[in-house]
Amino acid sequence: MLDHGLPRTDEPRARPGDTGLARDPAAAAARARRLRVGLLNNMPDTALVQTERQFRRLLGGEAELSLFSLSSVPRGPLARAHLERFYAPHTDLPEAGLDALVITGSEPKAARLDWEPYYADFTTVVDWAAHGTVSTLFSCLAAHAAVLHLDGVERRRLPDKHSGVFACRAVAAHPLLAGLPATAPVPHSRWNDLPEPDLLARGYEVLRRSDRVGVDLFLRDGSAQGPSLFVFLQGHPEYDPDSLAREYRRDVGRFLDGTREACPALPADYFTPEAARRLEAFAARARATRDPALQAQFPPLGTTPPRAPAWQDGAVRLVRNWLTLVARRRAAAEPERPVAGIVA
Repeated sequence: MLDHGLPRTDEPRARPGDTGLARDPAAAAARARRLRVGLLNNMPDTALVQTERQFRRLLGGEAELSLFSLSSVPRGPLARAHLERFYAPHTDLPEAGLDALVITGSEPKAARLDWEPYYADFTTVVDWAAHGTVSTLFSCLAAHAAVLHLDGVERRRLPDKHSGVFACRAVAAHPLLAGLPATAPVPHSRWNDLPEPDLLARGYEVLRRSDRVGVDLFLRDGSAQGPSLFVFLQGHPEYDPDSLAREYRRDVGRFLDGTREACPALPADYFTPEAARRLEAFAARARATRDPALQAQFPPLGTTPPRAPAWQDGAVRLVRNWLTLVARRRAAAEPERPVAGIVA
């Protein structure tokens, strides 16, 4: 078993009773061998380690986590050193003995996802995962790239960025949503959207959506490519409490230095009222005096706190429900499924 992860001594363990896993005899029996989950981490250098930590928190002690990367994702020297120490290349995936895989997105640089330098490697992983994993979970931009490759579903540019915490309503019954409220808050942070009619026309099942930002969670259970359960998220349930605050600060900086055309709006339903007042006042100054030096006066996080993260318990339950499904499907598929390699 490959395990290229960082030490986990400071990560919280799953609390007894926070999911139905421990009380589910079928799931417990199916996990006589611990689940093995891979994380193909394509996030930008500044979010690389945070993303590892976020998914470790969601998995808790329920699975062994191994880390993988695409060499074709452009990296700076510090990120490359980290990847060389803790990560395996994506071509090692078939030999890792994984049950499931999580794939995160990479901040796009090209006008189209299929023009990105990593897209060819990404699609080889998607094709392998269709028959080489019990299930694969695609996060945000990875979901956009995957459905483009699988079914030609094109994402569409939004007039304004979806940023904030949005009420997402269940629109179908599914074990992934077991124990979750009918409506749950989920962070979203994206400039593009997958139209629901396009997904439905290609055979995807939408499980949860928002009236304000569209589809949140959808899936495809097996396809011509293979039998794996593919789960897609347009949001970021893994986010830390301050993730959207840090992204907002970054986007204001991009406006001030001229790399972004418009000053960003505050993330919706995210900051406390007093924090929102302070940040709106700073944004007014930024619009009036567009100077990169002004970024040094951006209000610190301690004086502009976000609200308590109402999405985190639901995010944990969603991922643990996913692991329960993986365990059951793995048990049903024994003996072990055949595994094919990935061509570099």
